[in-house]
Amino acid sequence: MIENTNNIKSNESDKSQKSVVKTNYKYSELTGKIIGCAMEVHKILGNGFQEVIYQRALAKEMMLQGIGFSREHEMPIFYKEEQIGTRRVDFLIEDVISVELKAVTKTEDVHLAQAINYLEAYNLEIGLLMNFGAKSLEFKRLINSKFNQKSIQSRTSI
Repeated sequence: MIENTNNIKSNESDKSQKSVVKTNYKYSELTGKIIGCAMEVHKILGNGFQEVIYQRALAKEMMLQGIGFSREHEMPIFYKEEQIGTRRVDFLIEDVISVELKAVTKTEDVHLAQAINYLEAYNLEIGLLMNFGAKSLEFKRLINSKFNQKSIQSRTSI
């Protein structure tokens, strides 16, 4: 489920950055900080670089802002409670939010499907899909409608 879709110009003031924080969402403060970091990266770099450049810059910005994360985080994929492989999410933020980056001129349904698939496969409740390839930073806040609170302990014990 897509909870919120935004297209924010990266050169907007700090005042407008605060408007991306909507307190009625779970982890709204943390997602707002992540989006603010991404806006700063896009403001400085603009569009046109490869995804890995934005990934490195976002990692640096999140470190500066004191946000805990793991980059290129490898997570197990399960089928009927048996691990069948692993996948890497661009960022796992504070063990609760996945962030998938893109650097394309226009996000496609396949990008959204990938981000939602990661949420479901990793049993994460909240995710962000961010595109640095457009003239303005684009992001979508995603909610996993299949989130299972009970299986979190099995994920963290692996």
